[in-house]
Amino acid sequence: MLGTVCSINLYKDGSDSLYQLVFDRLDEIDSEFNLNNPDSELNKINNAAGVSEVQVGDDLTLVLETALYYAQKSDGAFDPTIGPLVRLWGINTPDAKVPSQDEIENALSLVDWKKVQLKKSNGKTTVFLEQPGMILDLGGIAKGFAADELSSILKEKKVRRALIDLGGNILVWGNKKDGTPWKVGIKNPCDQTLEPPVVLKVRGGMSVVTSGLYERYFEQDGNIYHHILNPKTGYPVQNGILSSTVVSPSSMTADALSTTSFLLGPEEFAKKFDEAVVFIKSDMTVQASPTLEYDLN
Repeated sequence: MLGTVCSINLYKDGSDSLYQLVFDRLDEIDSEFNLNNPDSELNKINNAAGVSEVQVGDDLTLVLETALYYAQKSDGAFDPTIGPLVRLWGINTPDAKVPSQDEIENALSLVDWKKVQLKKSNGKTTVFLEQPGMILDLGGIAKGFAADELSSILKEKKVRRALIDLGGNILVWGNKKDGTPWKVGIKNPCDQTLEPPVVLKVRGGMSVVTSGLYERYFEQDGNIYHHILNPKTGYPVQNGILSSTVVSPSSMTADALSTTSFLLGPEEFAKKFDEAVVFIKSDMTVQASPTLEYDLN
């Protein structure tokens, strides 16, 4: 679901009915945000770009509002209209290629979060993309929303401890049986078979989300092109960062800001946001917020 493998462990509180409830909710969210589903709310918006507004439900309203908030706060480093660039590069598909400069310029002309109109009236919300060809892509935030929604179910059902892993978006719930913090490793960006260079110590109710250039990429003419695209240049980000990991009580925040922090780098990110973050740089040095507890390997 959500374009990735999702695993959930509810430990002793897990039951068939509770797992069913959790995965039914995941399935519902997937049907709303999946760009591969022609009937998803997201695709209905994209198909009507430049033509008409589309009425949307509460889930998409909340996620898009949040995405636009972070787009504004990051000065467009996080941009939910990056879809034309994502589709052009085709990373993680059989059609992955380095586009021409003309193609990139054409795609960039369709990337502008300020051209998303979200209107609320009489209890209804509509979304309109001002320009034909614009594509909303909420892949950088929807998994975080899903994790937060699942944590609400865990709270309601009084689950004592759980581990939610939505394709690397981690949310730990409750306390470990021995009372120690959860340990969440950050993958080695150069070789994921090696020990994690950083192991975070995280209390229940926190989410850990990583964006890294090793996650999805392709190679062409001896060069590696990863999936984290700069919405201002149209190319994969090259700034000496291998991965960035954000720790937050909100998985949706951690999801959006893991990408944002990767794009901005440590200094610019610290000027705009207060969330705890761990950067692994190209020389494998680690820069982490002082509020975090962690071990280095």
